[in-house]
Amino acid sequence: MSDKEADDDVGLPKATVFKLITEMLPPDMSCSKEAKEIIVECCVEWVKLISTQANTVCEESTKKTISPEHVTEALKQLGFEGFIEEVEESNKAFKQSQKERQRSAPDTNGMSQEELLALQERLFASSQARFEAGQ
Repeated sequence: MSDKEADDDVGLPKATVFKLITEMLPPDMSCSKEAKEIIVECCVEWVKLISTQANTVCEESTKKTISPEHVTEALKQLGFEGFIEEVEESNKAFKQSQKERQRSAPDTNGMSQEELLALQERLFASSQARFEAGQ
């Protein structure tokens, strides 16, 4: 795979980045589409830089999964200490939202427990019959 093909696999949602750019600008200022495209490219490169360094930190700590601590260490090593506090706050908020997220019950289409059990048994029997027919 060429470098160009590998780069095509990496991206950010342009519409979202464009919206962020617009929201960050003062009301009396605008940004050309070409400038927005360059900003998106810079963001992608920055994410690649941080993730590559976080991967290096992860490997050096003999871990197989990049953790938030690896990302903050990567930021520190690359001289982006100013981002660490906000990244840690964002991670803390994300973890809290995951804890608070209510697990929704599966949609049963109004079926009773008995009807669901009967359906499950029919599906198991059907699966078993297909399996046995395939042998």
